[in-house]
Amino acid sequence: MEAEGAMRPASSSGCINLSNTKHPFIRLRGYVIIKPKKGGNRMGNYNTNATAWEELQISNDFIFGKILQDPKLCRGLLQRILPQLKIDHIEYPETQKTIRPDIDAKSVRLDVYVADSNNTVYDIEMQVAMSKELPKRTRYYQSLLDMQMIDKGESYKKLKPSYIIFICLFDQFGMGRHIYTFENTCREDKDIFLEDGTTKIFLSAKGTMEDVSPELKAFLDYVAGKKPADPFVDELEAAVKNARKNREWRHEYMTLLMRDRENREIGREEGIEIGIIKMVSSLRYFNIPDHDILLKIQEEYNLSQEEAEHYMEM
Repeated sequence: MEAEGAMRPASSSGCINLSNTKHPFIRLRGYVIIKPKKGGNRMGNYNTNATAWEELQISNDFIFGKILQDPKLCRGLLQRILPQLKIDHIEYPETQKTIRPDIDAKSVRLDVYVADSNNTVYDIEMQVAMSKELPKRTRYYQSLLDMQMIDKGESYKKLKPSYIIFICLFDQFGMGRHIYTFENTCREDKDIFLEDGTTKIFLSAKGTMEDVSPELKAFLDYVAGKKPADPFVDELEAAVKNARKNREWRHEYMTLLMRDRENREIGREEGIEIGIIKMVSSLRYFNIPDHDILLKIQEEYNLSQEEAEHYMEM
């Protein structure tokens, strides 16, 4: 969905149409400026229909991170995903760990960040919405994990084996698999592995193949909203119900929700302001009188005369 005030190429010949106020767009010189809906706050009404706390399931990343604070549940899940590994102990699960590489770089809040007794590091993420950028997110997460392991000048031998695991409510690659595992191999000879110690795994709750164990399939069915008969799933369900009774976690969730909403609103307002400035610039390019531009941005963006004059002076 495009932000109000954003500009995109127009499909018309590029003529100016300033009189058609019934049309949701203003067309000019190859662009369409999307105007906000009439009424309400001029910066738009951000509406977050967040799921009620009492209805949250394991697919919610906050709930997921909280219940995996239990080392037994965390180890049980990892063992189902990676049965070839012998994970006998989980060390200090760090839920919703925030990694800030430096002051200018993008920070990331990890859902579940843990290590086992073999010095293997795991980042487990719950993902409900499909995104083409998801594979590149794993690349970025991998770089952040590596930066946390060693300091400048230290030996690369200190880099631990790592797994980045995305549990998805969708099939990222559309091949019907429940699990997609990626390691770095030689393109010319698939039998040659880079052995850099990194593995990326995408799990799909929408898989159709019989490509995983019954235990992992039961977990993925549970993530998808089903209630399979499975002892581990029963433990997870009990943990989810207990989490919803935790008043401290509820308060923390509501605080995070409000903070995210405020950040999105700020981004929305900044986007609209950029759109207004671009609109003024574009209309001036076509020698539209400033008086007409002033009236137009007042109408299209529900601005007062003082606000409109402010944008005219920018």
